[in-house]
Amino acid sequence: MKFAWKWLLPLFVVQGLAACSNLSPQAEQAPQAETLSAYHWQLRQALDAQGVAQTGWGKVQLDFNKGRMQVRGLCNAISASYTLDGQQMTVGHAMGTLMACPDAGLMALETRVTQRLPEIRRWSLQTPAGNATNLQLTLGFSDGARWLLDGTPTAETRYGAAGEQVFLEVAPERVPCAHPLMPNYQCLKVRTLSYNAQGLKQNTGPWENFYGEIEGYTHQPGVRNVLRLKRYTRNQVPADASKYVYVLDMTVESERVR
Repeated sequence: MKFAWKWLLPLFVVQGLAACSNLSPQAEQAPQAETLSAYHWQLRQALDAQGVAQTGWGKVQLDFNKGRMQVRGLCNAISASYTLDGQQMTVGHAMGTLMACPDAGLMALETRVTQRLPEIRRWSLQTPAGNATNLQLTLGFSDGARWLLDGTPTAETRYGAAGEQVFLEVAPERVPCAHPLMPNYQCLKVRTLSYNAQGLKQNTGPWENFYGEIEGYTHQPGVRNVLRLKRYTRNQVPADASKYVYVLDMTVESERVR
């Protein structure tokens, strides 16, 4: 019966093309927009309008989710609104927390990034030649400059769930603890915190040893932090690890303790 349908194939092709042409730009870009939100984007290279590499931009990371762009790798948590229209991107005024940063160079970079983000005009996703497992994001600016960013799957993408929000206070110093596989291991000392809908602290748990590490968090001795984390459940739990994975979402408080 296959030959009986041959005369209908051109009609199906034409109808299929017509249906595709009726898709809105938003519908056509939806898969790419979902991919944009499914990855962390680490700045690998900044190029000027002539394609010459620029220095001094550091290890800036961008995250895109539900119309908000989050900037990580700086002193403060920076965010801005964004909208997509095909390959056009419009970024709103960037705002951030107001923590003092002891690193003057990092503060200067933060100012540069905050001023630069609203100048983004275009975006595109590519798979680098010979590296089919990785994605690259290109952001184009109003002056013709470009940022090239490498993608890493988010925790939601890796663990297949949104994760549970938790708050931990991290003490200024690590403490010795008994790790089954690592002699002389030092744990973070933490306690859980809970807040009400108005952001007021409600309960504080007891101090406990935290075995393992928190993804995205680097502990500085002598600094007390309150962290907002996302907690995910592992699909496969190693014999020497917790069933949970903790990923830094935001540093709520930071204080150097003398």
